[in-house]
Amino acid sequence: MAQQHGIIVLIDVENALKERSLDKNAYWFDNMKFLGSTGVGTRKLTTIVPGTSFVDGSQATEQVLNWLPAALGAVPPTVPRNYQAERSQTIDRAALSGIAHLDSSDDSEVGKIQEKVTMRARRPQTSRSLTTGKVLDATGQVAGANATETYNYPTPVITDITGPAVTEKIMYPAQYGSPDMIYDGWYWAATVDTSRPGTYAYTMHIQLHELIERNDELVWESVDLTCESALEVITDPKRNAFTGSGLGMLPIPAVF
Repeated sequence: MAQQHGIIVLIDVENALKERSLDKNAYWFDNMKFLGSTGVGTRKLTTIVPGTSFVDGSQATEQVLNWLPAALGAVPPTVPRNYQAERSQTIDRAALSGIAHLDSSDDSEVGKIQEKVTMRARRPQTSRSLTTGKVLDATGQVAGANATETYNYPTPVITDITGPAVTEKIMYPAQYGSPDMIYDGWYWAATVDTSRPGTYAYTMHIQLHELIERNDELVWESVDLTCESALEVITDPKRNAFTGSGLGMLPIPAVF
């Protein structure tokens, strides 16, 4: 079975949208630092991909890379899928309760309730991953009409993977469907040809979403950007991270 490598692309969405660039706004992490991956947690990650071979030196199985994007400072994608809907309903119930006890002469209180109830974003017709509903801030509270830098940005979406690693047929990326609902049931993965050692760059195409006002309503508008990373195929065979040796049985301590 191919060894699985996880790569997280953490993006500072707010700054990336301001600068219209992922340069200095994307941070890469993988789970292969123990084998020599460099730049973990920085903008310059080189992921180590160990070669896999049989005893006679011939190639055994390929390696597999999995990419998961995340937004820095946003509500974690691991919260329940109905989180935003639940928050919206809770806010509406609180607003209705406030209206029931409201002094009609207090315009300031009316304004506060209206702000909470009407702060909604429309779902773009071209989007399959953004839900309608209230706009939340980074703490999961509703974002007021005057909030400017506290939006809970949607999870970045990987749209393509290109570059020398792909054109030279070192890795074969594709988007896959799965039961994993955290990323809307879609994720990007690639098999890697470990028979050709070397360092190969690749380009990640990522779509962010910016909250804008259009025709008196809020809309999430897509912004397409790119960032760079690399993988290094080494000749060392894959080995057990617990023992440091090759694949096989884990040592079982004697029990007396």
